[in-house]
Amino acid sequence: MQAKIMVIDDSKLERKLLAAFLKPHNYQIIEVDNGRNVVELVRAHQPDLILLDLILEGITGIEICTQLKKEEDLRLIPVVMVTSYADKASRIKGLEAGADDFLIKPVDRAELVARVKSSLKIKAYHEYARMKDYYHNLELAVREKTSQLENALEQIKQANASLTQAYLDTLYRLSIAAEYRDEDTAGHIKRISHYSLVICRSLGLPPSLSEMISQASPLHDVGKIGVPDKVLLKPGKLTWEEWQIMKQHTIIGANILTGSNNKLLQLAEQIALSHHERYDGSGYPYGLSGSKIPLSSKIVALADVFDALTSKRIYKPIFSTTEAVKIIKDSTGSHFDPEITAAFFKAFDEILDVKEHFKDEKINHPLPKAKLVGHAIDMTFQMS
Repeated sequence: MQAKIMVIDDSKLERKLLAAFLKPHNYQIIEVDNGRNVVELVRAHQPDLILLDLILEGITGIEICTQLKKEEDLRLIPVVMVTSYADKASRIKGLEAGADDFLIKPVDRAELVARVKSSLKIKAYHEYARMKDYYHNLELAVREKTSQLENALEQIKQANASLTQAYLDTLYRLSIAAEYRDEDTAGHIKRISHYSLVICRSLGLPPSLSEMISQASPLHDVGKIGVPDKVLLKPGKLTWEEWQIMKQHTIIGANILTGSNNKLLQLAEQIALSHHERYDGSGYPYGLSGSKIPLSSKIVALADVFDALTSKRIYKPIFSTTEAVKIIKDSTGSHFDPEITAAFFKAFDEILDVKEHFKDEKINHPLPKAKLVGHAIDMTFQMS
């Protein structure tokens, strides 16, 4: 079935150019020459994606986007703002209005096609999981958290001495929000951070870099926010189609964190994207191997798998420390970089101290351990 893309631009030349770029990819193009009655037109045509010019005669793209995102039956349609303005203020206004992505004029054909495909995939995932109710509730939660963050930021402005700590605390809470949906706990976040710090120090990395990796590591799975509950919370083994959706959390996480000038968030983006790559190239999303995998991602990958093995997850029982050690040793050179593994075991006493110090409360899982053992190891390496 052809995806319908609505192009809203008062320049006929711009509309025809975008249409010419997209038609070879079997998209149905609906051209709209101005912003009048746009909500009615969108409701009538039900496009799968909207390319919206920022500046239109008599109305702005931001105003149109705001109107669309207020409509319950239209708000999940991705809106890609097309603008000649590359300044940060314009992007912030667009994001506040609900825009899902941006393209800067003159539009590059390859970038346009890639962003359209990406936006359509994300929309398809949402529809597949029937996530409208979830996103409605999520929006309410986000509004509440946004209000809390605004108050927190105001307090930060009045107390510059606490700026750094408050910033890190915000990242920590975002990490918990991402993990909360699949029953991971604050203990998991703290363990990942401290395991990563222990490995960094064992490798002899500079203290500043070690601290940054430790602080960025809790955001490794922030992309799980975009994974449907039907997939994320499934206790059994995922189907091939579900697994393709699950793997997208690395890319979603990187997209959430991308575009920042802050070095910590840039490092967090790198970790989110690459922490499921494997040393032998069999990981995802890009099949990187060896030195092509960022050092930070290799460190967090080992910390995450060890914690997944020794903690209760919805898709697996707890493995003993002895069992976890054996699995990691057996996977050295395939899943894990031998240098990272060596540093991990060199500081293993410290690793065990962290494990003991940041324990989780027990969670009563609906499935008995016997039904999970058959695929537990495989799922641990996939979903940790």
